[in-house]
Amino acid sequence: MGLFLLVPKPIKCVNVLSLLIDPDDIYSSEQKPGSSDALDFRHHNYKEMRKLMKSVTDECPDITHVYTIGKSYTGLKLYVMVISDNPSKHELGEPEFRYVAGMHGNEALGRELVLNLMQYLCREYKKGNQRVVKLVTETRIHLLPSMNPDGYEAAYEKGSELAGWAEGRYSFEGIDLNHNFPDLNNIMWDWNHQHVFPSQVSPETRAVISWMQDIPFVLSANLHGGELVVTYPFDCTRDWAPQEDTPTADNAFFRWLATVYASTNLVMANPDRRICHYEDFQKHNNIINGGAWHTVPGMNDFSYLHTNCFEVTVELSCDKFPHASELPVEWENNKESLLVYMEQIHRGIKGVIRDKLTKQGITDAVVKVEDHDHDIRSAADGDYWRLLNPGDYKVVVWAEGYFPSMRRCNVGMEPRATMCDFTLTKTNISPHLALKCHFLKSHLKSYLFINNFENKLKIISLANINVTSKC
Repeated sequence: MGLFLLVPKPIKCVNVLSLLIDPDDIYSSEQKPGSSDALDFRHHNYKEMRKLMKSVTDECPDITHVYTIGKSYTGLKLYVMVISDNPSKHELGEPEFRYVAGMHGNEALGRELVLNLMQYLCREYKKGNQRVVKLVTETRIHLLPSMNPDGYEAAYEKGSELAGWAEGRYSFEGIDLNHNFPDLNNIMWDWNHQHVFPSQVSPETRAVISWMQDIPFVLSANLHGGELVVTYPFDCTRDWAPQEDTPTADNAFFRWLATVYASTNLVMANPDRRICHYEDFQKHNNIINGGAWHTVPGMNDFSYLHTNCFEVTVELSCDKFPHASELPVEWENNKESLLVYMEQIHRGIKGVIRDKLTKQGITDAVVKVEDHDHDIRSAADGDYWRLLNPGDYKVVVWAEGYFPSMRRCNVGMEPRATMCDFTLTKTNISPHLALKCHFLKSHLKSYLFINNFENKLKIISLANINVTSKC
């Protein structure tokens, strides 16, 4: 029997820390770098939030302004910070943007991201970061970190480990604020629909509605938590079908907006991430029509139907109330998305609608884009913004007491809105007749070359104008 020399097997060096990483943790690949931005990464209760906002205004007084839009049921103020080169007032031609967070008080990540964004924009502007300087000087940015401060305080008391799935979700009155906006969808689809307002409208909802009416917002995002997906209107389905794709007239642009955020979010864009619960949104590229997910006549639909503002919902994280140690990673996951989404406000067309004689801006003029069944209106100074994808568009503008005006506007690929100004001429005839006259004039070339009198009458009847009307 031969002798065998026992040679010890080489020891393989193992990184002990790697053994502690959960292979199912969707954040494992992002946890190593943390964040290079020296921001205040922690959860802020109401008092701490106020202190942080004040510290930002103290650090950047020339580009920040804080105001309140109302109070919660218990009297906590709904604070908004504006960041712009002239933050205290609207500038002619400058679009207004908003981020809203904390509609559900226990979905805390959005609140902290908005607070981080305040600090980041302030400090990068001071450093001369050209991207941030351009954004701040060309956009008026409104940041509402906590729409439901009462709910947040309830969740904050329990903390991220102990707060339940619904702890702090609702307002102090027990209202889900996302279900608390007027149902304009079913009014649009059914004129006999009577139930416009919810039975009880919270003070928080009323404050946000007034805010929407006071400022000519163009683009917005509503930050939520508990999933990883970006949803776009309509969120409410026809006939209250549980799940049904329900597109708006601007479906292509909404899909673009959702894709911009989702494709630049480090977790959503990771093909190896696990799903949050039971729905795999990666097969939809992490975007979905709200109605195709679940139906609710919420703030997004109200914003689109009641104002000029396009709004999507961003579900930021599987965890509604992540641990404070995860906040630096979450900031890095969302930083580029937050910035690039704001930049989309500069797509489409914009301009000023003026009186031909006085050169004064015309308020509440209607801007109609051919083949887009969704009109917007000019702001108080006559300026307007219409978000559109690249292409060539026929645009008609009209206002009470003026003849309509039409021109073609081309939108390029770059995020730089095309200037499309209009001047309108006053008329004594009604606006409806003025529109009919515009229709007749637009068909005048065809009209003059038609010999058949019956066909001429068809054109006139299409415009519904009496032959003797003087246009």
